[in-house]
Amino acid sequence: MSKLKLAIAIFVSTISFPVFAGGILTNTNQSVHFLRNPARDAAIGLDGVYTNPAGVIFLNEGFHIGFNWQYARQTRTITTTNPDFALGMRNDGKTIKEFEGKAVAPIIPSLQAAYNKGKWSFQASIAVTGGGGKCEFSNGIGSFESAVAAIASSLQPLGATGYDVDGYMRGKQYYFGFTLGAAYKVTENLSVYGGARLLYGTASYKARLSNIMVNTAAGAVPFGTFLDNANARIAGGIMQYTEGIAQLEAGIAQYKAAGVPVPETLTTQLAQAQAAKAQLEGTQTSLQTLETYREGVSLMSDQTGVGIAPIVGVDYKIGAFNFAAKYEFKTRMRMKNSSTVKEAHQIAAVNKYRDGSSVPEDQPALLSVGAQWSILPTVRVGAGYHLFFDKSAHWYNHEEKKLDGNTWELNGGVEWDVTDKLQVSGGLQKTNYGLSDEYMNDMSFVVSSYTFGLGVGYQISDKVKVNAAYFQTNYDTYKQDVAPAVTNHSTHNDYTRTNKVVGVGVEIKI
Repeated sequence: MSKLKLAIAIFVSTISFPVFAGGILTNTNQSVHFLRNPARDAAIGLDGVYTNPAGVIFLNEGFHIGFNWQYARQTRTITTTNPDFALGMRNDGKTIKEFEGKAVAPIIPSLQAAYNKGKWSFQASIAVTGGGGKCEFSNGIGSFESAVAAIASSLQPLGATGYDVDGYMRGKQYYFGFTLGAAYKVTENLSVYGGARLLYGTASYKARLSNIMVNTAAGAVPFGTFLDNANARIAGGIMQYTEGIAQLEAGIAQYKAAGVPVPETLTTQLAQAQAAKAQLEGTQTSLQTLETYREGVSLMSDQTGVGIAPIVGVDYKIGAFNFAAKYEFKTRMRMKNSSTVKEAHQIAAVNKYRDGSSVPEDQPALLSVGAQWSILPTVRVGAGYHLFFDKSAHWYNHEEKKLDGNTWELNGGVEWDVTDKLQVSGGLQKTNYGLSDEYMNDMSFVVSSYTFGLGVGYQISDKVKVNAAYFQTNYDTYKQDVAPAVTNHSTHNDYTRTNKVVGVGVEIKI
């Protein structure tokens, strides 16, 4: 039963590969200033320690420090269409099912600091600069259930009429960035910057398929019980065919010994019996592959890694305009595994989590350019462009090669000094990923989006300023058609997300 063998392979590879990562995603929301207005690439401010480090030199002399706190609430939703879902005992015959993951990050901190003296600005920052955050799918995901549904479909010749399963997946990945650098004022209008960022990556993945049931004419039975019953029937069938083959071979031998032509019916019966026995033996071998999973599957993996990358920048002021650019080099990351996968597995994807191995998870290089125009002394408008060199990064099994292109972003915004103390600002950002059907999967996905942010800043005193903002991302829906694998039908996935963030921050000048 080749369909059963392929179903088993997908079952093993899917539930043993619970990836939830954000390798393609670089976090650019490093401050509440960015939440107020994403167009900060050419702005002069303390948040420029991340967005425009060369421009920080144009702040007043002295020590500047900023603390930021963000609260984020996210969902990730996959709607999967699979005809095999109709076999699910809790699916009411439906072939479409929604899987939702929820994530709440109550504390996302960041810190920026700068010391300006003469022509020099010495800067540092600490923030979560990469990773997909944390998300939990309490009912698993579509690929998990699709694998079990495919098994149930392929086991129908053995008496299976349906299935039931409890799925669960939780993934967490963070890249903590520690940045040091210095800007130098070449002229009164031109400055340059050089620095480096140390990334510490930490990730953990947990997945489980439990309480797997197989429905039969006699009712639902645990997966292990079904395997026992099926193996017993198959073993009995193999024994009967073995005995029948022996009798047929003995009969044929008698004809040959007597020098009499062997009847064609006997040779046909022997060939049919041998073929039927071989098929049962193949099914028996396939079922043996599932023995490890008769009580369900559980996998836990923790990963850590360290990488470092240079950063360079430039800022140029002319009249009412300011122009800036920054380039962050690719960060080479190798995440070391500590997991329950102790030995090399026959399914290649599982080896990403092999205990003690190191997995490539680079953070892509980033080019950002921006411009700001002071229309009035109290009103500034800005625009920016980001290009993430995703296809030049190195990810496990070269997933980056499956992308159709690099990620790019466009942003624009405005800031208004309402009074000497009060500022209001707002802006938009469009993010476009170079996705493809081959790259997308429900264990790790991003979708293109547009974002708006708005907020206020208030100067409490000459030395203290507070910022507050709201930031929301509206995502597209990516539609993916998955080619037939086990059965003779294709499946379909719709991917989308939500993201809402509020933040407050304080800036202090000493």
